[in-house]
Amino acid sequence: MSEIDRATQTELEAAVYRRLVAHLRGRTDVQNIDLMNLAGFCRNCLSNWLKDAADAQGVPMTKDASREAVYGMPYAAWKAQHQTEASPEQRAAFGARPEGH
Repeated sequence: MSEIDRATQTELEAAVYRRLVAHLRGRTDVQNIDLMNLAGFCRNCLSNWLKDAADAQGVPMTKDASREAVYGMPYAAWKAQHQTEASPEQRAAFGARPEGH
């Protein structure tokens, strides 16, 4: 791949982030615990990273606002509409994963 300037790289990375968030919004069947067990991150992680980035740039953002930016709706509404109870297998896998992500 040829060299790309920093501004273009940032635009590409932003486009990838938006596509990932749109994909996750469409895949409400995939639970956060599944994402954590398989990939070591979930929608909440993305929202926390968004808030961390905002904080680092001095941009005011609440945790609720960062979650809504990722979930596409208030977190409580997403949980009520889409979150299911974790199975014993999901909980066991979550407990067995290495700490950190």
